[in-house]
Amino acid sequence: MTRTRSQLAHGVLLLDSRGLGKYLSNDPKVVGLVRTAQSKDTLVALSNLTLLEAWNPRTRMDRFRWEVSRLEVVPVTDEISWRALDLLRNAHLHGHKYAIDSVVAATALGYPGPRIVVTSDVDDMVKLCGQRVTTVGV
Repeated sequence: MTRTRSQLAHGVLLLDSRGLGKYLSNDPKVVGLVRTAQSKDTLVALSNLTLLEAWNPRTRMDRFRWEVSRLEVVPVTDEISWRALDLLRNAHLHGHKYAIDSVVAATALGYPGPRIVVTSDVDDMVKLCGQRVTTVGV
């Protein structure tokens, strides 16, 4: 069951594509992070762009949909897009290499409280967010 922002007690844990991939492959570290977050009333979420980036044809679609249904999928709104653009501009970054990372970062920054991003791109997240987001490398 997903929770709305007003029901959150402890921020957000956001998965990027590698984080989602590791979650789908039952990686103990990522599954542990997700379960701990959920037990502490922390929203576990991902950007809807992460779905596209993480999709792997070796994963059965029914399993992919079921696992993702247990998480909050956050649409890329105009607000998130503009926040992502500001993050890119402020970090002096551009191009497709950073586009989805900036959307993930902007999505995380849209939530109050502790913000944790599970990512393989720790350096990029730090460039985009500085210390405003905690990154967990996978």
